[in-house]
Amino acid sequence: MTKTDTHALIAGGGIGGLTAALCLARAGWSVDVYEAADALTEVGAGLQLSPNAMKVFDTLGLSGDIAERGFAPEALELRLGQSGRRIFSVPVNQRADRAWGAPYIHIHRADLLDILAEAAQANSSINIHLGAKAAGYETDGSNTSLLFEDGTRAAGQLLLGADGLHSTLRKQMLGDVPARFTGNLAWRFTVPLEKLASPPPPTACVWAGPGRHAVTYRLRGGTLANFVGIVERHDWQGESWTEQGTKAEALGDFEGWDDTLAGLIEAADSHYRWALFDRLPLKTWCDSRVTLLGDACHPMLPFQAQGAAQAIEDAYVLANEVKAGGDIPAALRRYETTRKPRTSRIQAASRANMKTFHIRSPVEQAATYGPMWFAGQLLPGVVRSRLDWIYGHDVTAMGR
Repeated sequence: MTKTDTHALIAGGGIGGLTAALCLARAGWSVDVYEAADALTEVGAGLQLSPNAMKVFDTLGLSGDIAERGFAPEALELRLGQSGRRIFSVPVNQRADRAWGAPYIHIHRADLLDILAEAAQANSSINIHLGAKAAGYETDGSNTSLLFEDGTRAAGQLLLGADGLHSTLRKQMLGDVPARFTGNLAWRFTVPLEKLASPPPPTACVWAGPGRHAVTYRLRGGTLANFVGIVERHDWQGESWTEQGTKAEALGDFEGWDDTLAGLIEAADSHYRWALFDRLPLKTWCDSRVTLLGDACHPMLPFQAQGAAQAIEDAYVLANEVKAGGDIPAALRRYETTRKPRTSRIQAASRANMKTFHIRSPVEQAATYGPMWFAGQLLPGVVRSRLDWIYGHDVTAMGR
């Protein structure tokens, strides 16, 4: 196939879309990325890049920049939110520890997007178009077109929908099936460590409690603390990442919890919140030369910290399947067949973790967390091994 026969279109210039552009360019494709916003900006706060995601960035030559601008935690922890008692701790990023094959990094979403955008803009095979809002697509078998709200269109041999939870391309492909409200809202904010009398530990720490949990970790070389608080509530379903609640509301949601969490809430200048939605696995991700990626096809709750990581894995697998050219629809079906079992399993595990983190009954807490504590004390390798299927996975091995 010639260069003009390998032209990909991507709807969405977020983390998944830009990673896919870099992976496709590496596989020999020319790529046009169309982002609806007028600038490549990322709202929200921190995210966790587990080893399975970092293996992709290592292949793209970006892992050094990500590690430099992020933070490498010492361990993955589970604690009781009210007492602060540690249930278990799984060391990560230790020099002698290579079981998962790559580091575990925390990074601000805006910092990661900057790294990806800079790499994409420096790549002669990638063009980024801003203010281009997708309205739909057309496909005629040998080509596909991305349609825009202003009436224009772009043509190529492959179209990727990386346009998020409310994907326009998914709606056309499968109909407007509403996302499922999970009965949870998320608080999210960052605080400079210098403002905290009791900073969170230098770990990825889950604080579990009745009907709610929190996650704390550090960003930007350890100078910034990230807080995510998940609360079961059915009376509020706002979806905007920029909508703010009040400090009093956040404090009320975590009243009586460990002083570390109260201190974070008190010190934050802004307290953003939004409702959490997910979907059951879709019946298909593909329509001829059109396919989906990330939240557009498998949105997941943040209780495994795998939303971004799975979009990153998607990007590599997709590019690997189409790198040889040939039958693009068949390659996209292979991509879906390869990815769907794993993403569906992680979606289910994320939903299951909500129950594990939110146990209300003291008896059930003892029955669940007690064995975890004993395993963490006596059989730490067993606790760690339960994460192997996620963190030890290596999609880049497919391309070797």
